Amino acid sequence: MASEGAHGGPQSSGDYIQHHLQNLQVCKVDGEWVWNHCAGNPMAINVDSMFFSVLLGLIFAWMFGSVARKASSGKPTKMQAFVEIIIDFIDTSVKDTFHGKSKLIAPLGLTIFVWVFFMNLMDLIPVDWLPKMGMLVGVPYLKVVPTTDVNITFGMSISVFFLIIFYTVANKGVRGFIAELTLHPIAPPTRGMGLIAAPLIIAFNFILESVSLLAKPLSLSLRLFGNMFAGELIFILIAMLGIWQLPLHFAWAVFHVLIVTLQAFIFMMLTVVYLSLASEEH
Repeated sequence: MASEGAHGGPQSSGDYIQHHLQNLQVCKVDGEWVWNHCAGNPMAINVDSMFFSVLLGLIFAWMFGSVARKASSGKPTKMQAFVEIIIDFIDTSVKDTFHGKSKLIAPLGLTIFVWVFFMNLMDLIPVDWLPKMGMLVGVPYLKVVPTTDVNITFGMSISVFFLIIFYTVANKGVRGFIAELTLHPIAPPTRGMGLIAAPLIIAFNFILESVSLLAKPLSLSLRLFGNMFAGELIFILIAMLGIWQLPLHFAWAVFHVLIVTLQAFIFMMLTVVYLSLASEEH
């Protein structure tokens, strides 16, 4: 724990927690870019979250690309065998879930699972290590787990949202997309006196289905963010114990590995499920 708080005195528990929950931010104020004075600025950029998410994405691409270039059918390395297990697992999961025809879904599922797993895995690094290293080079704040930043999880879920719309329109056309929003779950009457109520039913369907559509990226994002943020907060509370933190940190880390893996798998599977629904005729 750092020895000084925000006002120069001894650092309190609240100061310690707040420091670890603060992102390294940059924003524009009065036409000039400033660091860490972005409270309430919706256009602030969380530089640390962006840096670590891009870095981990590049590590994933380099690692799997390197294995692919050196792949051998005769005597595979342990790393190749490990990567093949992951690929077979994702491929089987996608085939069991996605019932359409697309060459994008399996690579997308692999990318989401491994990338989110790598970002989640950063939570296992002791909370003081990287921030203290950052302070040595003049970086006052450093959050190293991208998935504890709701901006990152929303960014990924919004990408999935656009893919849902794309696959729906591509497989069912614009008319089919509009029909899904307006003709379900209550089919409007097409004859007789019921025609008077048809506009009201269509409007009700549109509101209901729009909420359902928008809830997909929202729940996808908040589920991942909430679970990882809670896990990080527990690590921060454990770190406040000082030298007595090691047994608890190890115990929670062992359990947290399951959460890290499970959240990556859930995000991947829900993405595949949503895209499968977008590709199917109801």
